[in-house]
Amino acid sequence: MGDERVVVVTGGGTGIGAATARVLRESGHEVVVSGRRREPLEAVARETGAVAHVADTTEQGQVDGLVAAAVERFGRLDGLVLNAGIGRPGGVGELAVEDWEAVLRTNVTGPFLVLRAALPHLLAAGGGGAVVGVASVSALRNGHGNAAYATSKAALLQLCRSVAVDYGRHGLRSNVVCPSWVRTEMADRPMGRLAELGGHGDVEAAYQEATRLNPLGRPGEAAEVAEAVAWLLSPSASLVNGAVLTVDGGISTVDPGTVPFPFRVERRED
Repeated sequence: MGDERVVVVTGGGTGIGAATARVLRESGHEVVVSGRRREPLEAVARETGAVAHVADTTEQGQVDGLVAAAVERFGRLDGLVLNAGIGRPGGVGELAVEDWEAVLRTNVTGPFLVLRAALPHLLAAGGGGAVVGVASVSALRNGHGNAAYATSKAALLQLCRSVAVDYGRHGLRSNVVCPSWVRTEMADRPMGRLAELGGHGDVEAAYQEATRLNPLGRPGEAAEVAEAVAWLLSPSASLVNGAVLTVDGGISTVDPGTVPFPFRVERRED
């Protein structure tokens, strides 16, 4: 098979997951895209030649069926992209228990179930198995009303690092990407709320406001994150294991308190 790989992408119907499927298929890999909604999955499959498989990753039986279908179709499984995720706004005092549990179930327990089902096949990939978790800069930094989502993404980060530590000696690599604001269907919803509540005009104006402090001065595109994911899956990243790759335009490096007051360090002659 050469460098071609068989990769399962969860949350593959839209956004970063769909973009990852496109990048991987353009590189000649076999891809299975999964998610809860049939229509977007089938659209990605028609566009890219990927295989669509409807599965709720919070349900053990459906996860087992997803992995079994990929292995039955292609005879192996080399890579896993853990991209399925949801968010619910609110701080600890505002979040309903049901919303908290839904986010943790989808963003943490779901990836755990997929990893556990896929693990024997990834370990059998001859030292070429790779996992990439799609977390968020919210795993590293927090914001107002983001308790469930940030907690879940920090947990996903450590879940993937646990795989890196426990199975690295068996040839399985596991890494995480942490994007910031990326134009996706999921991100459009909070941007719509920002536009409505903050008087920022339309959704595009809200994206610009939300990324005002970003050194690149713009939101990301799903394809930009997908390229990073594809690299981490590839043999080119053969020594990269347990890493956290920020794909965020540099926002995680910014001290926001200094941005409104730029200053210059004067050169001194001694």
